[in-house]
Amino acid sequence: MTLSPRDQQIRMAHAGLIRLVAQAAQNVSARAELDPVLTQAEQQGWTELVPRIRRLLSGERDASLLRGLDEEDTVILTAILAGIQDPATLPDPEAAADPTQAAPGLAQMIHAAGRGDAQALHWLSQMAEQMTRAGGDMARLGGIAKRLVDGERDPETLCKGMGAQGESLVLSLLAELGKLERH
Repeated sequence: MTLSPRDQQIRMAHAGLIRLVAQAAQNVSARAELDPVLTQAEQQGWTELVPRIRRLLSGERDASLLRGLDEEDTVILTAILAGIQDPATLPDPEAAADPTQAAPGLAQMIHAAGRGDAQALHWLSQMAEQMTRAGGDMARLGGIAKRLVDGERDPETLCKGMGAQGESLVLSLLAELGKLERH
């Protein structure tokens, strides 16, 4: 199954959680590390996803876990279920996202966050934090995420200090945002 760029971005943004839950589902001793993460996630508004994760940890594995979840929560829980069946499918939290696939997914998150979607803003802030840790152009991209959410669209301002690959990604991102804003 091929994932959309947006779904790939969601998986990358939550790779740590996905791996932690899949590992805890297989190894009870890993749950001590997971419990505070789930408690915090639920307090931050993940009131649909966290109870499903807890059901999964109790042994449920059927498709009813996905019923009624929004798209993003569905992507996360589907990745967890797949990872339990085949750990090779788990996303690598240390892997850099494919820049050619990044623009559409990032643009959708930026667009949603700019329109007041709190969950999109949360995911975007997590991704920006990961990008900042990556260094180089990715760090600069992470650093301009808030300006993009706030509506900044000037390529000269946004690309300042970036190399050719970073500029290319920002220009692709601006093109994708333009498409979303016209609709």
